[in-house]
Amino acid sequence: MASKPEFVQYVADQLRDAGEITYRKMFGEYGMYCNGKIFALICGDQLFIKITDAGRLLAPDMKTASPYEGAKPHFLVEDIDSREFLTQFVAAACAELPAPKPKKAK
Repeated sequence: MASKPEFVQYVADQLRDAGEITYRKMFGEYGMYCNGKIFALICGDQLFIKITDAGRLLAPDMKTASPYEGAKPHFLVEDIDSREFLTQFVAAACAELPAPKPKKAK
């Protein structure tokens, strides 16, 4: 089931204080970026954030799941309404993720 654009926009709005949040449609679902780093996927109206050590420290009991068959496990964020926690969680996770690789010239 494809995610609804309204859900994706709501998540982006919730995260607006974590950095520059953008998203783009990928294979019928959405990839989310913070300051240019891909940090999450939205699949089936669920938010999946890449697993990081910082995320484990902030939420050691958070469930993990694969966003789609064959994908690596991600944190499955079930409470997207807690803006303060979500912002802190995403900012910490993104700080740990590597910068995007520069694009090759054509």
